[in-house]
Amino acid sequence: MATNRHLRRRIKSIGNTAKITRAMQMVASSKMRRAQQAALAGRPYALLMSRVLGEVTADNIEFTHPLMEPREVRKRGVVLVTSDKGLCGALNSNLLREAAKLDPQRTRFVAVGRKGSQFVARTRRQLAAEFNYSDTPRFAEARALCQYVQDMFLKEEVDAVDVLFTRFINTLSQIPMLQPLLPVTTIKDIRAGVAHETVSEEVKAGGLEFLFEPNAGEVFGALLPHYLNFLVFQVLSEARASEQSARMVAMKNATENAQQLIKDLTLDYNKMRQASITNELLEITTAQLALG
Repeated sequence: MATNRHLRRRIKSIGNTAKITRAMQMVASSKMRRAQQAALAGRPYALLMSRVLGEVTADNIEFTHPLMEPREVRKRGVVLVTSDKGLCGALNSNLLREAAKLDPQRTRFVAVGRKGSQFVARTRRQLAAEFNYSDTPRFAEARALCQYVQDMFLKEEVDAVDVLFTRFINTLSQIPMLQPLLPVTTIKDIRAGVAHETVSEEVKAGGLEFLFEPNAGEVFGALLPHYLNFLVFQVLSEARASEQSARMVAMKNATENAQQLIKDLTLDYNKMRQASITNELLEITTAQLALG
């Protein structure tokens, strides 16, 4: 049975934990705003680029590019984008649950984030490389990562490359998403996830017409690597916004739970203290009656 001293210690310990989670909530809230702004700021550019490239491919112009050649998929590369730290709710668990469904014999992972590399090592899957990215993803980080997976594809170390990341919906909602990256068969918008045919219809409906110099094929060949680089950059931004949002919500819930637990323990402590005082008064009264 808990004693008064034990309850006081628990209340103090939980109070200290609540202070830590409250501080982490404030830090995550600050980082969350910056990460969300970065993710949302890149979406209009990604949409416009998807529209331009979608218009190029919509004319059925025949041209080839090494990054567009489909092959029979014997080995698949997966860029696994996770966080470096925990304490962000079920964000990483949901993502790694999707990664666990992939065939370990035919999949090579490129881990982006410490949690992803730990998962690959723990489950003894094939790890091709490890990358890190900062709290505010930089385009240079995305370009280095994209260049590595392009080299894997061009050297035929893998026959296709997908990206597994957490897509940011809003502060309370983030969903795991497996998106094809290579070979490029359709132009997709990271914000809407729509193929280039739909994008082209949107462009034509809006009355826009694109003219390409010297020709559409050369323009597409020049823009394709940049499109892939920015697609990876947007993925990193979405993943970081999802992480900070999930961590802020998780720390907020932890703080509220700690405060509620303190209230319950304080109530138990006061009841126990009142019962102890009542017992002492009864003992004093009984003793006086016995002496009288």
